[in-house]
Amino acid sequence: MYHRPSLRSAVLTGAGLVALLSAGTAIAQVPTDPSVVETPPAEAIEEITVVGVRGSVARAVKLKRDAATVQDSISALELGMFPDDNVADSLSHITGVSISRTAGGEGQKVSVRGLGPEYTLSTFNGRILATDGAGRDFAYDVLPSDVISGADVIKGAEAANTEGAIGGLINLRSASPFDKRGLQGIVRLEGDRNRMSELDGRKFSGVFSNTFAGDTLGVLLGVVAEERDDRTDVAGNDGGWTRNADPTDESWLWGNAWGGSIDPNNNGVLDEEEYGLIGPGQFRVGSILEQKKRTAYTAKLEWRPSDRFRLVLDGLTTKLDSPQVGYQQSFYPLYAPGRWSNMVIQDGIVTSFDMDNPDPEMRMNPELLNQTSYRVVETQLFGVNAEWNVSDSLTLTGDLYRSTSSRHSGGQDSYVVLRMNQPNTAHISLTGARAPNVTVDFDDGRDLASGLANGQFSDADFNTHYFSLAGDNIDDEITGASFTGKWAASRGWLDNVQFGVTYTDRKKSRDLVNNALTGGADYYSGNYAINVGALDGTVISRSFSLPNFMDEVSADFPRNFLAFDVAAYQRALAAYNGKPRPGGGTYNYAAAAPVWNPLQSYRVGEKTWSGFLQANFATDRWSGNAGVRIVHTQTTSQAWDAKILSIIENGAFNYTAVYDTPSPVTQESDYTYVLPSLNVNYRITEELRLRFGVAQTMARPSVETLAPTNTTESVSWGEFTQIYGGNAALKPYSANQVDLSLEYYFGRNSIFNVAVFSKYIKDQITTSWEPGQDIGVPGYLFNVSRPINGDYAKVKGIEVGLQHFMDNGFGLRAQYTRNWSSSWVGDEERPLEGIAPSVYSLGVFYERGPISLSLSGDHTEGFVTAINVLGGGYNEEADPITWVTAHAAYKINDKMDVTLEGQNLLDEANTYSINGNPLLPQGYYRYGASLKLGLSYRF
Repeated sequence: MYHRPSLRSAVLTGAGLVALLSAGTAIAQVPTDPSVVETPPAEAIEEITVVGVRGSVARAVKLKRDAATVQDSISALELGMFPDDNVADSLSHITGVSISRTAGGEGQKVSVRGLGPEYTLSTFNGRILATDGAGRDFAYDVLPSDVISGADVIKGAEAANTEGAIGGLINLRSASPFDKRGLQGIVRLEGDRNRMSELDGRKFSGVFSNTFAGDTLGVLLGVVAEERDDRTDVAGNDGGWTRNADPTDESWLWGNAWGGSIDPNNNGVLDEEEYGLIGPGQFRVGSILEQKKRTAYTAKLEWRPSDRFRLVLDGLTTKLDSPQVGYQQSFYPLYAPGRWSNMVIQDGIVTSFDMDNPDPEMRMNPELLNQTSYRVVETQLFGVNAEWNVSDSLTLTGDLYRSTSSRHSGGQDSYVVLRMNQPNTAHISLTGARAPNVTVDFDDGRDLASGLANGQFSDADFNTHYFSLAGDNIDDEITGASFTGKWAASRGWLDNVQFGVTYTDRKKSRDLVNNALTGGADYYSGNYAINVGALDGTVISRSFSLPNFMDEVSADFPRNFLAFDVAAYQRALAAYNGKPRPGGGTYNYAAAAPVWNPLQSYRVGEKTWSGFLQANFATDRWSGNAGVRIVHTQTTSQAWDAKILSIIENGAFNYTAVYDTPSPVTQESDYTYVLPSLNVNYRITEELRLRFGVAQTMARPSVETLAPTNTTESVSWGEFTQIYGGNAALKPYSANQVDLSLEYYFGRNSIFNVAVFSKYIKDQITTSWEPGQDIGVPGYLFNVSRPINGDYAKVKGIEVGLQHFMDNGFGLRAQYTRNWSSSWVGDEERPLEGIAPSVYSLGVFYERGPISLSLSGDHTEGFVTAINVLGGGYNEEADPITWVTAHAAYKINDKMDVTLEGQNLLDEANTYSINGNPLLPQGYYRYGASLKLGLSYRF
């Protein structure tokens, strides 16, 4: 599927770099003109660099003022020290930026102007970063903030900038040894404590920089080593909600009540008052424990033999090792006739019911869920860049880089369930809390809550059940080259002309390794379950509790856990080999082992040529640019498909699909976009500036949506849905956008700005839902979901920002962004997924003498994360969240300072629900508040 980079691209790039390197050697050897009279060296002038919050704000204001288009920036407090421990957290203070968080509360994905991460492109020194996820959006948790010196969020568009962003282009910048010449360095030790989990972390970082040979050669080296234990308390709804079919709703004619329509009057008929009735399907509560280790190494070698030539060799390598273990209690009360009694209904939702049917398959069987995730990500970026001022009017630049990211987790993630086998009665109720009330009383006098707390349960109380082993191997490789130039025209209003060509070759592969395709996940469940007490060894090791577990959730459910080790459980199952298996044959662990799953594996390749021409103009009051960028991309993708031959029922809500031999599916496509742009800046006064920009932009589909993968894994638990991953013919998003910004620089390092923007997005990618489809499986109809190019979407908004640093040391930073968005597929209007309607933040800071203080709060309004999850108009929404951070620093002397930082000081949690209804919670993730103490030493 992949082809080597074309000879044309190799020759072009090689010739450009050779020419630039040869030019550097020639320039370094140019003899001194004897006619020039040398003057005695001037007295050395001391270089004063403003650091800390004041220096960071000053650099950010200058970058915004000098930018050719609408842009906001953040800068390091000083060499090796960023305003926040996480790059994403720092970006969240910028006008129009919001972030999502991963386990432990660390910022991971970034959205700009409300548009989700898939509309955003992240680069490092202008080079595209490879990613370990299925898409293109960069996971910022793999990159310690210590390795960068600043970041620019470019919201407008210029022909000279890399294409691929509609929301915004985020360019991370590394430091240069010439930022401050001579010997510079800093080492830093940090330790942190989470107040909820009572777990600790530690970090060492160091940066060394120096210039040599008469300040013509510079080197910069950096290292980061970090270890941290995190905990995230979670509640969720893995199996989704059950909703009866609704014959009056075209989007929900079939419903998803796989066990049978919820029938409060037990008449066996779907009555009109039962249309669309909703009840719990599955829910869980628990905690995810993570042992995070992160290392990073950076190096930059820079040669400046003269003012006319610069050569830079640089490299970055990071490794994130963050295995997770989740201990959770899972409850599966999915409705079936005769399973629920004493139902209470409120606003179309079953909010309370009993489960007292003595049938072992109909009663509540509480489950222990042990979920592990093996995430080890290695990211590398190496490049060479040369810049040659050929003459006073012509500058040429060549760049060559390779960016890679790999995560090999195939078959190493687990979702393992042990199911209780004791007769019981249960009661479940929804109260608006983040988890339901659940009580389970066993016939022998024990109850679930006190039994877990007091260690009253043992192996014999459980049967084997769902046994999923999965994980994917993802490799992302990007090779990029560019050759650009700048001609200083200096002809009237025409200041200079930029031009260039860029080539990018991206290859991304995913190999899913799991045991779902072969039925291995259900090998020990249903009719084939084994009493855990019959296995060799002790599977369940102990009962335990966690400090402050879910103490902000008022629901009544068990707060203790039983621990079992997945590896020990696997050994016990393997030791059971040879014992008789119901239905004939004997148990064989190999039949449940994970194997390569071709149906969800893919190979995607993209080759992109782009060229641009941009004229930059300037007069006394006017400046700006006009240009065009032409982009041509060729896409190849390969996946595999296999027809379902039959479906085996293993027990209630437990099925195994039997597949035909997989066959490869190959697709190819290409597209060309012409992207014009115009930016105009008008200096009304020295303090007041008006910006206007209009452009056409594009963002490529997420990589996995270009591969014709599909899955029917939901058959396993009785939900007959076929989900298609995508196809290579999906078009990129494209947008016509307009920006208008008024900036008032009313004092040194102070700015007030107001901006309005509008984006008309075509071919936006959304999901279709086709219920009751015949996909060729006898006796079964399936719901079919697939990504499609929608008709169009509209996004418009306003941004307001204020940044002011007073002479008395106090300062203020505030921003507000409001978006209005909607999308259409055919005649149906839908909310645009992943767009927060508003984000705003407020920060106050003080810096004078040895003291530096800051306090920031970032608020994100609720937004739609998935549409039509229970039919038209039933959307999953992220609830509002406010994240508060604080920073205090004291400078002991010129070489040493101590800092104290606080994260999530309000102890906020990320929560999700259906349409914002508290009776329909979808997810809860609490990270706790944390404090960090640091000590820095400079040399």
